[in-house]
Amino acid sequence: MSSDAPGFELPLRLLLGFRVLIDELHAELARQGHPDLRPMHGFVMQAIGQTGTTAVDLGRTLGVSKQAAGKTIESLERLGYVERTVDPQDTRRKIVRLTGRGVDALVRSAHIFEDLRSHWADQLGADRLRAMESDLRKVTPPDLFRLDTPGWFGTL
Repeated sequence: MSSDAPGFELPLRLLLGFRVLIDELHAELARQGHPDLRPMHGFVMQAIGQTGTTAVDLGRTLGVSKQAAGKTIESLERLGYVERTVDPQDTRRKIVRLTGRGVDALVRSAHIFEDLRSHWADQLGADRLRAMESDLRKVTPPDLFRLDTPGWFGTL
């Protein structure tokens, strides 16, 4: 690619790189027993985290409405990735927690991402990949786990 590529190509290439990684991740997750997971589910499960959260807080973290968060929670609950429990400090509140299946999916995702990164290092060269990652750190915010992407896209 020449240095005088049109400006719009950069965000598209970055998006395509993201899409390639996510598509490969989900193909491998499907092979490993998680065929129903969708890319948005990863954002949601990361936002739920190890300690759990409420639908209101989940919506706030993701930048979506409580209703949109609730629909996704219901979907993940049907698939067996999350469960709702009563908050021991306040029995009026429901806490959404990852199930063992949800934790398994996140652990597998972490390992698969390591494999994908290694594959990219083989294709591009480890030094070039490290340089690309370093350059991206220079032009992106430091908050690596900013999870409001669903809200930024407008729907969950």
